[in-house]
Amino acid sequence: MFKRFAFLLLVLALALPVMAQDDGITITVAGWSSNPAEDAALTERLAEFMEANPDITVNFVPSTDHNVTMQTAFASGTYPEVFYIDSSRLPDWATAGVVSIGDDQIADPEGFYAPLLDVFTFEGDLYCPPKDFSTMALQYNKDLFDAAGLEYPTAEWTWDDLYAAAEALTDAEDGVIGLVTPPNLERWLPFLYQNGGAIFNEDGEYVMDDELAIEALDFYISFASNGVGGTPSAVDSGWGGEAFGRGRAAMAMEGNWVIQFLLDNYPELNWGVAELPMGEAGQATMAFTVCYGVAANVEGDVAEAAWQVVNFLTDDDGAATVASASFGPMPTRPSAAEAYLANWEARTEGSGVDFNDFSAYIAGGDYSYPWVLPVGFQPFVDAFNAGLQRGFDGQATAEDILFEAAAVAEELMEE
Repeated sequence: MFKRFAFLLLVLALALPVMAQDDGITITVAGWSSNPAEDAALTERLAEFMEANPDITVNFVPSTDHNVTMQTAFASGTYPEVFYIDSSRLPDWATAGVVSIGDDQIADPEGFYAPLLDVFTFEGDLYCPPKDFSTMALQYNKDLFDAAGLEYPTAEWTWDDLYAAAEALTDAEDGVIGLVTPPNLERWLPFLYQNGGAIFNEDGEYVMDDELAIEALDFYISFASNGVGGTPSAVDSGWGGEAFGRGRAAMAMEGNWVIQFLLDNYPELNWGVAELPMGEAGQATMAFTVCYGVAANVEGDVAEAAWQVVNFLTDDDGAATVASASFGPMPTRPSAAEAYLANWEARTEGSGVDFNDFSAYIAGGDYSYPWVLPVGFQPFVDAFNAGLQRGFDGQATAEDILFEAAAVAEELMEE
């Protein structure tokens, strides 16, 4: 019922240009509501835009299930002029022809973190500017490190350092594992890239079944198979952040979304953050990001107004707005990095974490890889995740898992 209501709200919002005065334009921005602070920051920024552009009215219309709402709107042929696009959705929506190519429309593209532009580049075209982003880093329990007599992680840590620490920190008697390793493709992928591997090569050929992938997957599985790591459920937790917050995992690999969760739910936790360890090929992490897309079916003055809104929301001042709002995602321009850290300073005062540690998430913006797969590749993700769980249970080797995933990938690519 709510999805239908959300769609009706979009239809009503899209009808506003007709009801507005003849000399004005109305732009609808469709997305989701993350929290009241983000909504307030966006609303304030849009108010500033409308003050500077009195002939353009902008309405933000959030939905509790944005992707479903947008799919329904796309099918109707009537959809918002501007809308959020999760990086994982861009290939589908670009292929469907519902998103404008933004190559020459995006202001100051050089001012964004370069890997984020790669995320929203599809088949050689840059579609949309990134709105905000998150990266994965390593969280560590300082009290457990101190008790084990270990030095805290640094950006120079290697795989060997990570494994040695996990082994030293594991305490079977107290039910503590050294590292929580979720059975998910996106949690393992940094290790693949750190080892110099890839899912596809430059020619688009599937290559995630080579020796580099086997080595990286063997390493990831070894934590669980050797009893120095494991899934969140292995320590009676729903996800990695909970396992870490409860002290059941000495280390976790979560994104900056974990910050507020830990501050709210485990305020006494004494913890720190470092960049993910390096592999043979260097540093790598994942970028989880969203962009502002412009509808492909708008043109003329309306299209120009839509791009004005998008560029206003993603310029240096827009990035500063993201940095100053009290929510987790980071600004997509390095110009606002210091403001992002400063925003956490007062909010972490008296807690067991130093806000300066959060620079580890920001650093990942320079060497992150996109969480994007080809259209229709969910069966591949499902097959890999299922295989990874079997690997943790000792029922499959890295070669088995990658062989099965490759078979699914090749079948999907043939289709």
